Amino acid sequence: MQPDLQAIAQKIREIARAEILSRFERVGYEFKDDGSVLTEADLAANQGITDYLQAHYPEIPLLSEEMDEAQQTRLLRESSVLWCLDPLDGTSNFASGIPLFATSLALFQAGQVVLAITYDPFRDELFTASRGQGAYLNGKPLRCRQTGFKLKHAVALVDFKRLPKLMQWVLLEHTPYGSQRNLGASTLEWAWMAANRGHVYLHGGMKLWDLAAGSLILAEAGGYSSGLNGEPVSLVNLAHNSVVASPDHELFTQWLAFLQTYNDHV
Repeated sequence: MQPDLQAIAQKIREIARAEILSRFERVGYEFKDDGSVLTEADLAANQGITDYLQAHYPEIPLLSEEMDEAQQTRLLRESSVLWCLDPLDGTSNFASGIPLFATSLALFQAGQVVLAITYDPFRDELFTASRGQGAYLNGKPLRCRQTGFKLKHAVALVDFKRLPKLMQWVLLEHTPYGSQRNLGASTLEWAWMAANRGHVYLHGGMKLWDLAAGSLILAEAGGYSSGLNGEPVSLVNLAHNSVVASPDHELFTQWLAFLQTYNDHV
């Protein structure tokens, strides 16, 4: 049975509002072994979405950020059809009272993302995409457009973590763009690029659940992305993958060319 994107998206919205938004500025946090932040909201949203998907699509296994790496690796290796879930992206923001966080779900088939959902419960913004069917924000079509900006005037969303050291230095000392932001939630950054919020994007290394839904949403909106090496963003492993993106093809080309000049990992 082909999953019903709209029904799933509305359920994600319901669960995120009940389990995440209701706890915003009301719960504490702890740290995982890798140093990342975990809250009660992460676990509650993860359980609610897992229960829903298992009840309605029991034949499709689920890979969640909240699983251990051995489980994730096995699922990725053994499953040609697979859900990929980040129940609460931007947990550090959430735990710090910063209203930039989202829930994200993607469906993989034969190594491709075919359905994507990213939901921002604070703004009640529901981003969805289906391969070959376009991208939408709260039911209205998303279309990337030319910005009219040159790179030197562009607003860049940049996460410096895991960038090559030379590139970090160049971006700080010889800034090629007009100004820089960092949302602290990768799934939202993808969605905001698809919604023409910002001009260029760079992340030094995100995991599969950070990029799965967003990569389809941006592509279906007509945007552009790649790794720092210029190859398509990897959707087949659990490693940290670099991401370069823009809603504007000319800006994307200029941005990638500039970055590759200072990529000491190439």
